[in-house]
Amino acid sequence: MQLNEKISVIEAILFASGEPVEFDRLAQAADVELSTLHKLISLLNSNLAERDSALEILRLDETYQLATKKQFAPFIRAAMETRKSATLSPAAMETLTIIAYNQPVTRSFIDDIRGVDSAGVVSNLLEKELIEEAGRLDVPGKPILFKTTNNFLRCFKLSSIADLPPLPTDNSQVTFDDVATDEE
Repeated sequence: MQLNEKISVIEAILFASGEPVEFDRLAQAADVELSTLHKLISLLNSNLAERDSALEILRLDETYQLATKKQFAPFIRAAMETRKSATLSPAAMETLTIIAYNQPVTRSFIDDIRGVDSAGVVSNLLEKELIEEAGRLDVPGKPILFKTTNNFLRCFKLSSIADLPPLPTDNSQVTFDDVATDEE
């Protein structure tokens, strides 16, 4: 099979799937080595960019997904008659941050850090498919563990959890006294 044919096969698989496809599964289906797959994806993305395509290939953890570019979202929403996606509440962002940086975590861990019950917020994040169950902790009661999803990576334009920005250190935190002193 020619190079262009292999690229077309990969594009067809990603298009038909509609969901992220694991590297190994995609390589096997396209009958290419894993190292070759990454090069072909890079070429496919270059081809899409050269054609000013509305599509791009996203890397989400150990998967690839064919997706539309963000700039076309308003047109797609209008065509599909979907409502504008709701922004996350501060409580949801706080909970999502706790999960993303500490995953997998239990709801009681989240509650302890936040200082309030997080059941509703966790349910909301599960509904939005930003988090998912990641098994159970091996302690009495066997609480559910939560982790972020590929949808989380896609929404926040991350290739993997490793791309999260580092948490601030004590030295980089700004206090109220620092701000008040600077303004005087």
